[in-house]
Amino acid sequence: MSNQEQEPADGSPDFEPGDLYEDVFYHPCLVMGIDVADDEIWGISLIDGSYPRCCSLAHGDIRKISRDEAWELKQRHVRRNGADGWWMHPQPD
Repeated sequence: MSNQEQEPADGSPDFEPGDLYEDVFYHPCLVMGIDVADDEIWGISLIDGSYPRCCSLAHGDIRKISRDEAWELKQRHVRRNGADGWWMHPQPD
């Protein structure tokens, strides 16, 4: 996490619309909305444009990412995983 990206004292990422996050299926996503009361964040995948990419803020294991990290995920770390259609990190060689 860069010096500009600070987390609140409770350790949870502080998201705003326009931020970038990695969702539970390793898609870099653009934040479109946050509903703290319903424990939800949603966005649009920068991989395939799928939406809404909804995740739990508290239990979704999501993380805020930089533009550089989003580009790296798009270029290197995310691959199509066969017929099931999910995206995931490749296994080490």
